[in-house]
Amino acid sequence: MEVNLCVLLWAHEGRDADLSAYEDQVLGLLAEHDGHVIQRAKTVVRKGDDSEPTEVQLLRFASEAAMDGYMQDARREALAGQREAAVAMTEIMRIQLV
Repeated sequence: MEVNLCVLLWAHEGRDADLSAYEDQVLGLLAEHDGHVIQRAKTVVRKGDDSEPTEVQLLRFASEAAMDGYMQDARREALAGQREAAVAMTEIMRIQLV
């Protein structure tokens, strides 16, 4: 059964470009794990307001196993330091597209 996710990402202050660069790299791995980006968007945030995420993603995986494979990909895990430097907070929700 396919898995659909809504991913909300908040960048550390001043690290929006770093968050985008990191996401460009890791999202490039999705196809190898039967996954793809449905939609990726950056929010328009007022200066000094961090209540809204920096980026919103809708992702789809063919199965739980496909998602697990992506999450455990050694190349993705090797970028953990880059992720920690750029991403302040992540919220992931399983969703059903309607």
